Amino acid sequence: MTDDIEIKEGKMFGGWRAPKNLARASTTSIHDDGVAKSVGMRGGTIQGTIHLSMFAPLAQKIFGDRWFEQGAVSMYYTFATVDEEEVRAIIELPSDTTEEMLPITTNDVQVNAWAELKNGQQIMTGTVSIGSPKEPSYLQAAKLRNSPHEELRILARHKVGDELPSEEILLSQDDANDGVRRITDQLEFYKGKEKSPWGNAIIYPTAMFEAMAFGFAHTATDEYQAVPFYGATEIRNINGPALIGVPYVAKGKFACIGSSGKTEYLWLDSTLEEKETGKIIASMRHLNRFMKAGSPLYKD
Repeated sequence: MTDDIEIKEGKMFGGWRAPKNLARASTTSIHDDGVAKSVGMRGGTIQGTIHLSMFAPLAQKIFGDRWFEQGAVSMYYTFATVDEEEVRAIIELPSDTTEEMLPITTNDVQVNAWAELKNGQQIMTGTVSIGSPKEPSYLQAAKLRNSPHEELRILARHKVGDELPSEEILLSQDDANDGVRRITDQLEFYKGKEKSPWGNAIIYPTAMFEAMAFGFAHTATDEYQAVPFYGATEIRNINGPALIGVPYVAKGKFACIGSSGKTEYLWLDSTLEEKETGKIIASMRHLNRFMKAGSPLYKD
């Protein structure tokens, strides 16, 4: 599904996609229509991390296969989408770059990127990069604001700096094939080692999030007595790509915990290390928000 990518006005546009809300049967999460509407959403929401995989084919065309080894996508989610709502990814081309110059395989570059609905509403905004550009990514540049621990109710069990128990990760090709159906842009690199230059199929961005999420990919309303939803995600390949069939260890800690008018929130920083060597393959920064509306902890 990469033949509908187009370049115009210094930007690369992905084709329109209509992902399904395959998590809507989860009646204790914001992906359920009833739960979502109870906190003011239009309907059961699609995980923002599903949309992350839309950027991969565009980034590959701009930066080549190296993007899967040393590329990053850093997105702040701004508007929740619902089942089969059409969206597209957009990445600005590096300055003074023409289509004939692509892919840019050697420079360390960062560019603006976002995704939008057909009416122009942005659903996420951030950056896509390759290598080690001088400027910080969209989320690394964001100011993380902690709140005094006594102000927290939903997240009172957590503290900034808390390290999570490490988890061993081993994704099989069968599990990967089952999971890839959730995303709209299914590159051949994800489906089998035969078409991968790295010897094994690679783990797609949505599954990279899940590998480093420490259970926050499946947080339920009853677990935190509040409705959780994703606020932002950055996936960075450092010595990538992460490969299917290779054992890894995920490590993580809480970088920030705070409270806003409508939510409590936490930022998770995590890494994916090769189990055999300890080499860091990828890292993630992720924001989870928890709605105060409807939480029994905020009856007052």
